[in-house]
Parts: sequence; structure tokens; C-alpha cells
Amino acid sequence: MRKRTRGLSLLAAATMIGGAAVAATASATAPPDGTEAASTEAAGTEAMGTEAMGTEAMGTEAMGTDAAAGSDAPDAGAIGAGAGRGSDSGLDGYDLAGTTVTVSGVEENTTNEGQAMQEALNVFAEEHGMTITYTGVRSFESDIGQQVAGGSPPDIGVFPQPGRIAGFAASGDAFPLPDDVVAAVGEVWGDSWMALTNVDGTQFGVPFKADLKSLVWYKPARFAELGYEVPTTLDDFTALLEQAAADGNTPLCVGIGSEGATGWPFTDWIEELVLRNQGIEFYNQWVANEVPFNSPEIVADFDQVMSWWAPENVYAAGGSIAGTAFGPDNAQALVDDNCLMHRQASFFASFLAEAGGTFGTEEGQLDSFYFPANEGNPTLVGGINAAAFADRPEVWAVMQYLGSAEYASARQESQAALAAADSGEGASSGFLTAADGVDTSLFNELEQGFIEILLNADPVGFDGSDAMPAEVNTAFLTQATAFVNGEVDAQGATDAIEAAWP
Repeated sequence: MRKRTRGLSLLAAATMIGGAAVAATASATAPPDGTEAASTEAAGTEAMGTEAMGTEAMGTEAMGTDAAAGSDAPDAGAIGAGAGRGSDSGLDGYDLAGTTVTVSGVEENTTNEGQAMQEALNVFAEEHGMTITYTGVRSFESDIGQQVAGGSPPDIGVFPQPGRIAGFAASGDAFPLPDDVVAAVGEVWGDSWMALTNVDGTQFGVPFKADLKSLVWYKPARFAELGYEVPTTLDDFTALLEQAAADGNTPLCVGIGSEGATGWPFTDWIEELVLRNQGIEFYNQWVANEVPFNSPEIVADFDQVMSWWAPENVYAAGGSIAGTAFGPDNAQALVDDNCLMHRQASFFASFLAEAGGTFGTEEGQLDSFYFPANEGNPTLVGGINAAAFADRPEVWAVMQYLGSAEYASARQESQAALAAADSGEGASSGFLTAADGVDTSLFNELEQGFIEILLNADPVGFDGSDAMPAEVNTAFLTQATAFVNGEVDAQGATDAIEAAWP
């Protein structure tokens, strides 16, 4: 095992930190929670809009409670004084020895994710003679509102939903990042990633974990045998579907079944198209309902998905698209050559492994390619961002470390070792990052491909349905299912979803 990457040797000299087979089996029917807290590496890729993810809290009292008197939360006059625009973290020359920082999040301590999180924090803590305690509980997103209201939040909270950070920023409970921390982390993560937690020009969050959705799974050797090439534009993707169907091959395996969350895979397809057809500005306006859900562009995107999902293009293992489980059914069908491709996030590797698939370019092996665009590299992602509820130099030191390539390398080394102990050497860890400078040799070949896509992603679009209010998310899932089943047309489905906006 490679020696663990160490943290900074001298924080006083570094207000710039950084700069530069598969683990466990996921649930057969439930969507990945997006938090990696579901005790499997596979479960941690992106939120699917369930109440566990706290999407209903966006814009509610949980987003912006007033902290009790005496808490560390800033008031309006504090912004720019201890932290924020034009401020400094106070790290220069500061001795971290003997200090303590608390961190809380959704990646449970009992999982590989939570354990690797703590071990990566320990690297930095041991380097500087400080104590960093991570508490990971599945109920974090509901607990944090109560903790803030009671004046006892953790020093740092880590959130799967950037909208939660925006809510605490709006209420004055989260501290804006000092300029030197913004500069340090900004050198490691691209502008699109930083923009996820930038509120009206002020940075409140630090990205430190990325999840990749914009993937298409396939068998390279089978493509070569059939004379097909990996599409490099969205137009090429459409042409490949048409050519494969004309040749008598079924292009896609599709299934959106997921018990109470049936429909969510369709929402991902729509989000991919909005990013590619209308661009990131429109996408963000749509997510915020500044552009109506039933706008002509969204109606057209609904129809485009269904044109791709024409009967001659689709293999549905369960007999219908809605009756096919999003994970195991599609994975087995792809492994068994019932179709040529399946669009799904990086977590899908776990289902493929469970179905007997192996990864590579040899006969029968599976790989993935970037779901292409006609222009740029728009990429649909999930991830986790950190926000500070206390303004102390040691807190900013840890925030800066979380956004560094050193943290990403230390976490991957720990998480890969834990995955190997569970599933054998070379198992995917379940951790991904877009931190420039991360030691990619710590990742397996499949993960290295994911990271390359993440590093080239521009613009980045965070999962839109999960950022919408819970009632809208529910309507999106319900209407998506009805639309796929032919019970409603695109205009009717989008009208109903628009009507669900509070």
C-alpha cells in the first residue's frame, strides 16, 4: 500500500493548501441516496430527491433559523469583519496545536465513507497537533436545522445539497469564506464547482467530493465487432441509436423503476438534455423556477427523450420501462448483451459487478464514455460541499484542507483500502473528486476515467430535481412515470409539474 499522502508540513507558511470490481452491493430497488451513507460505496453518488436528502427543507425554516444568542453564527454586521469579502482567515502564523474542530455530515461513521473521511481528517490533525472530530449520521440534514436553531451547530457541516448551504447563508447562520481560502480552493476546483455554493457573489461553500452522472455504459469489444464508434456529439449519439436499430440491434437498456422513487432516472435524462440543449444559465433558471417548468424548451426535451426511447430502441427487462428496476435489471441486461448501452451514473458499476460484469476493453468487458454534447463538456453531477458555522482560524484551516488535493488523495487512499478489504484488491472505492492535483494513481482504471471527465467538466450542473422543492420533485417523478407509460403527453406532464411549484 502506498504511503499515505501527508498534509501541510507548515501551515504558517501555507495559507494556500493544495493548488494544484467494486465495493459493496447497492439496494436492488431503492435509488442511491446521494450521501454514501447507505452503508455501501455504490449508494453514494447522488441524491434522488427523497425526503432523507432534505430537499423539502430548501427555502423552509430548516434553511434559515435564527441561531440562539451566544452562538458563533454571524449577524449582518459580522460579514466582512471576521470572514467574507475582503477578509483574511487569520491563518498566517497561526499555531493550530491544541485546537479542536468538529465536522458533521451524512456519511455515517460506520461506513467506509465515514471512516475514510475521519482518517483523511486525521492526517491533517496529526500533522498540526490538533483534533478534528467527524460525526456522520444519516439524519444530519434534518438535525442540522435544529442544531443551528439551538445555537449548537458543528464548526463545519458537509452537505449533499448546495441549496442547503445557500439557505443557511441567506439566514446569516453560515459564514462566508475568507478571501485567502477562496483563492486556495479555487486553484484546485474549477469555477463551475465553486459556483455551486456562491451566493450573490460571496463564497460560502467548499467542494470536496464529486459524483458523476453523465456516463453511458457499453462493451468496447462489442462496439468494435459491430463497427460502431463511441459518439462524440449529441447528434452522433442520436445517429448511433438510429443505426443500431436499423441493424437489428437494440441500442438502449432502460428502466426507471425504484419503488417509491420510480421515475428518477427519467429526471436525469431530462437534466442532461437541458444542460446540453439550453445551457447552464437556462438550466439554473429552470431549477429555480425562474423559467417555468412547462416552457417550450422543456416540453421539447421530454419529447426528445421519448423519441430515443422508441420501442425499437429499448430493451426493458421488466416488460415495461416503468416496471424495470433502475439498477439490477438494466445491469443484467447489459451484461447479457440484450442492449448496447445504458446511461447511468458512476455508481452503476456496482450493479454491473453484481451481474457478473468485469471492466476493461477485452471481449465481454464493460467500460463507460462521457454522455456527449454538441458543444463544450456540460456534465451532470452530485457531490458534497462544506460550510462553516464558526469563524476561527482553525476552522478555516480545515475548510481549506477539505478543498485540497491532499485531502482528496488521503481520503481515496483510506477508502480504497477499506473497499479492498471488503471486496478484493482493485475494488472501486466509491469516492470521486474533481480536485486538480489529486494522486490519480490511487484510483483504479475505471475511476481514473471518471475523474478525467470530472476535471474536464464545464459547465457543471448539479442534479436539478433534487434542488427543487419536495412537492415539485414528487410531481416530477409522478408525471415522468405517467409520461413514460403514455398516460399523459409532454405538455400535460410539464404543466402538472409547474402547477406543483409552491
